[in-house]
Amino acid sequence: MTSANGLGELMRDPDEAAARMNAWAQGLAEKAERYRAAQARTEEIRLTSANTDGSVRVTVRADGSVTDLDLSGRARTMPLDELSAQILATMRRAQAGIAARVAEVMQEEVGDEDPQTRSLLVDNLRSRFPDPDAGEDDEQAAAEPAEERPQARTDDDEENNPW
Repeated sequence: MTSANGLGELMRDPDEAAARMNAWAQGLAEKAERYRAAQARTEEIRLTSANTDGSVRVTVRADGSVTDLDLSGRARTMPLDELSAQILATMRRAQAGIAARVAEVMQEEVGDEDPQTRSLLVDNLRSRFPDPDAGEDDEQAAAEPAEERPQARTDDDEENNPW
């Protein structure tokens, strides 16, 4: 006979109930550790892109923030508006790889255990950092108001992770 809440068998055997609760808690602790490992590895991600002539090189973190900007001597000869455009385009190309790299880390650390969470995270990153070479209209991006663009997180943020 089972109680109304479906816990009849557990109520009859407190040792079995305790064992199941301990197994459940252990499973949650292991899952939390896998997510901590994924977060730690994600925080270490650095992606670098260079423009075609190598005059601009940009490195970004998994949150999209720029960690390094290198300009070669050739950059000095570019008109400023072209240089600015090259920097932004190179940064966007570096950022476009974030979703794939985070997805790889999540697969390695969490596996197929939580596909919905992984999918939400990766889809969010893809929407924040689309591939600029995949046909996004640069005129549309230029016309987008600055306050609607995703803002890069700073070191002042409580946590430094993309989710």
